[in-house]
Amino acid sequence: MVALPDRLDTSPERLWLATFAVLTTALVGGSLLFRDLVYDRFLWQYFWGPVAADGNGVACAVNGDSGVEYIASTTSCAASEAAGEIVAYPGYTLVSEIGYIVVLLFALIGVYLLLERLDIGDSRALFYALVPFMLFGGALRTVEDAGIAALNAGVEPLIPFPWSAFIISPFIYVTVFGVTLGAIGLGVALESQGYVERYEYPTGVIGTVLLGGSVLYLAYLGATTTYATINWPVITAVLGGAAVATAVTWWLIVRFKPSINDGTGLMGLVIIWGHAIDGTANVVGLDWMPALGAGRNLVPKHPVNAAVVDITSSILPPSVLAVTGDTWPFLLIKLAAATFVVWIFEDELFEESPRYTILLLVAVLAVGLGPGTRDMLRATFGI
Repeated sequence: MVALPDRLDTSPERLWLATFAVLTTALVGGSLLFRDLVYDRFLWQYFWGPVAADGNGVACAVNGDSGVEYIASTTSCAASEAAGEIVAYPGYTLVSEIGYIVVLLFALIGVYLLLERLDIGDSRALFYALVPFMLFGGALRTVEDAGIAALNAGVEPLIPFPWSAFIISPFIYVTVFGVTLGAIGLGVALESQGYVERYEYPTGVIGTVLLGGSVLYLAYLGATTTYATINWPVITAVLGGAAVATAVTWWLIVRFKPSINDGTGLMGLVIIWGHAIDGTANVVGLDWMPALGAGRNLVPKHPVNAAVVDITSSILPPSVLAVTGDTWPFLLIKLAAATFVVWIFEDELFEESPRYTILLLVAVLAVGLGPGTRDMLRATFGI
């Protein structure tokens, strides 16, 4: 008699697809059978509701018996929540961020299997080729922020809701992933036809063109509209501060513990820089906008950022906060976390599984550089 495991097709690709099908079926089936619990109080409240509220430029969205209502008043939102109604606010929650991390890890496994099937992705060149796409993701998200600023100014946005949902988290990750995958596919096709020596070259060029187009569009809005501007001191402060923070961190590594970067090499420098952009953009955007003549400070979009602000404010006296601000610990946390990640990626990981190691490093950079680029551009263009 043949053992059961021998009779099963345990192909990793089939197993991944089967898992995807089971999870999708469970969510769809649960939404139909237990709508209030699965859809209304989970999928809608933590994932689609925040996107809908963000896309309509309101304070919150309320899912009631009569349908979804978009509310502009924060007081009314609080009252609806106190009354036990299902309320979704723009931005992230702890639940949604955990969900995004799980989806990201699952997607990374799928991408790894795809790259392995195509026999590509084991070169560090792919890491550098994908850096423009991470910047593009942050810039594209800022295009949606510009759309909300246009709505508030009574102007039709470039991409109206619900189409703008494709460039709002979490759907923007799918959008950028699809664009990136298409660029890699085109690069592979060009390489196979002998037009280029390596597929990474056209891939990086496509990402750079997309990034440039997005930033030029935002610059156009800043130069020609009343709801956007161009704050040169802001982008100078963010890029300059990130460069200094990266240089100091790198010097400390090289001077006192060079073994930290033995495995990643220059990729480690890029990772630290990407998270320095995120940390510096938060410090500038949340604390120093008035000092730079760029208007009022921005509001933190992530629970972690808000928690750092709350903790710092509760520890330091107002006299100190007036000088230092309350977001600078976030920059230190980002630099420390990035350095730790660089340290754990040793040579052995690249030798044993180069594809998955590079993909993990891409993900690590993306979770810092993507949001950091958005925060930097939001502050730069006043949206």
